[in-house]
Amino acid sequence: MGAYRYRGRNPRGEAVSGIVEAASSETVANQLFNLGITPIDIHAVASAVESVWRRPLGAQRIELKELILFCRQMHTLAKSGVPILQAMRGLRDSTSNQALAAVLGQLSEALDAGLDLTTALKRHPRVFSTLFVSLVQIGEASGTLDASFLQLAGYLEREQETRDRISAASRYPLFVVVAIVAAVFVINIFVIPAFARIYASFHAPLPWATRLLIAVSHFTLAYWYDLAALLVLAVAGVRAYVRTPEGRYRWHRLRLRLPVVGPIFYRALLGRFARALAITSRTGVPLVQGLTVISRAVDNEYVAARVLQMRDGIERGETLARTAQVAGLFPPLVLQMIAVGEESGAVDSLMNDVAEYYEREVDYDLKNLSATIEPLLIVAIGGLVLILALGVFLPMWDLARAAMHQGG
Repeated sequence: MGAYRYRGRNPRGEAVSGIVEAASSETVANQLFNLGITPIDIHAVASAVESVWRRPLGAQRIELKELILFCRQMHTLAKSGVPILQAMRGLRDSTSNQALAAVLGQLSEALDAGLDLTTALKRHPRVFSTLFVSLVQIGEASGTLDASFLQLAGYLEREQETRDRISAASRYPLFVVVAIVAAVFVINIFVIPAFARIYASFHAPLPWATRLLIAVSHFTLAYWYDLAALLVLAVAGVRAYVRTPEGRYRWHRLRLRLPVVGPIFYRALLGRFARALAITSRTGVPLVQGLTVISRAVDNEYVAARVLQMRDGIERGETLARTAQVAGLFPPLVLQMIAVGEESGAVDSLMNDVAEYYEREVDYDLKNLSATIEPLLIVAIGGLVLILALGVFLPMWDLARAAMHQGG
């Protein structure tokens, strides 16, 4: 599908314009006629999503915290009885983020053209997730749009807190790893060649560690451009593979099995699943539809496949607890809570408790992540220092001992 900008006249003869995504300009024309708009001009442009996310360097992007503020503001305005179109235009004019203002402007144009808010939000899938759109749709249908935005604000705030904790916990280990890589690069390029010239002038046999360091340094200096090209090709190849459905599935499964951080990702996903299931159950979403929404909200293809497997079991008439057990994804605690919640009709309440439990677990794990990784980093740094000491200083000690014997 492509994006098309149109200009036309509504039934009152007023000029209207906007951007819609469709398969062709003919499809756009048919959509406009169905809305009572007479098209004047239709031409292809970059899609609304591309205009926001494929931005020039230095341009703004839509952060999660800005979506949280948007939901809070929409909750207040909808609760106060402000019409949605008026609220959207007011937020568009008041926001300082140009990317968000552009999206809100396009939402205003869609609402003015007669579309409902749910359909307008679906045009921006990279800004508004499936769970976001589904809860707004429920709010529109039930007349509780303010409550839907309040729930979304709470959900997104928890997502933001988790991301912030992960970022803070990984900052120190990442800094140490970058420093190690930079040190190895500097030593290979500048330090080892200088010592190699000194050692060569003595015409003395060198220890194995020194010969290894010199060989690695010579190889790096001789083929650095090949190594750089190979690294770039490897990164590009991995990124291209991860973008494929199979590659994305394998990478998301591997992330859950990584040492140290894999269990944290796993518990974070369980908390996200439980939170989303609690929200969809509380708002009255049918279970089959709710699991479909959750599969897209967890942001992990491996877990999404298991959730869709549960949905298929529900469609065949099986219970939620049974399908969850067969999926092989959940620990006994979650399975027991699902079974009790299904029997008592309180799935939303119990899943909310499960979400809070795993969010506390993730918080605890992240606080101790640095303490867990520090021993590994110390071992890596110690190994690097040991190799350098053996390779650089052993020949000096040998030469010093030889000079002392000669002097004696």
